[in-house]
Amino acid sequence: MADLLAYLVLGGVAGLLAGLLGVGGGLVIVPALLWVFRANGFDEAVVAHLAVGTSLATIVPTSLSSIRAHHRRGAVLWPVVRRLAPGIVVGAWLGAAIADRLATVWLQRVVGVFALTVAVQMLRGERAQAHRGLPGPAGLAGVGAGIGTVSGLVGIGGGSLTVPFLTWCGVDIRRAVATSAACGFPIAVAGAVGFAALGWREAALPPASTGFLYWPALVGVAAASVLTAPLGARLAHSLPVVALRRVFAAVLALVGLRLLF
Repeated sequence: MADLLAYLVLGGVAGLLAGLLGVGGGLVIVPALLWVFRANGFDEAVVAHLAVGTSLATIVPTSLSSIRAHHRRGAVLWPVVRRLAPGIVVGAWLGAAIADRLATVWLQRVVGVFALTVAVQMLRGERAQAHRGLPGPAGLAGVGAGIGTVSGLVGIGGGSLTVPFLTWCGVDIRRAVATSAACGFPIAVAGAVGFAALGWREAALPPASTGFLYWPALVGVAAASVLTAPLGARLAHSLPVVALRRVFAAVLALVGLRLLF
C-alpha cells in the first residue's frame, strides 16, 4: 500500500511538472524509481534498467493525452513527426540495447549527466535561436535517431532535445512543443518494447515484471500523471514559471550530482 501511494505521488508530481514547466516527467521518474526500488530491496543488477524502462512505459498514456490536446489546437506539425518517427523508433531501440549492456552504476551515471545538462539548460533560460530551416527527410530521420537513442537510454520522452532542435530550425515554440509531444509517443512505445524484450530472460527481476517493466510502478505513475498534467498546464498561466524553472533546475542539478557520486 505504501509503495502504491509512493507511485501515485510520484506520478502526480511528474505530471504536474511536465504540464507546468514543459519538462518531461522521466527526469523526475527515473531517479525517484531508483530510490523506491532500492528501498524495496530489488536486485542492484537490474534496478536502474527497471527504472528507465518503466519510466518510458509511463510516457505512453501521458503522451497520448498531450497529443490530443495539442492536435485540437492544430499545433502539431505531423509531416515533421512522420519524418522524425522512423529514426526515433530505431534510436529508441538502440538506446535500450546500449542500456542493457551497461552495469547499473554506469547507467545511473549516464542519467545523472543528462539531468545536470538539462539543469544547466534550464538555469540559462535561453531559447535556441533560429539558424536554419528544417533538414530534408534523410536529415530529419538522422536527427530522430539521435533523439531516440538518448531518450531510450535515459528514460525520457525527448522534449528536452526535440524542442531546442525544432526552435533552432525556426519552428515557432508552441508548434515545437506540440510536435515534440507527438514524437514522445514513438519514443515511449519503442523504448518500452525494447526494455521489455531485452529483460525478458533476466533472472533477477522482481515479481510483476515484464522484462525491465515493473507493472505496479507503471500503472500507479501513469494513472496519476495523466490526471495532473492538465492541471500543471493551467497553473502555468498563473504561477511564476520562470522562478519555478530555476528552483526545479537547482533540484535537478542536486539529483544529477547524487546519481553521479
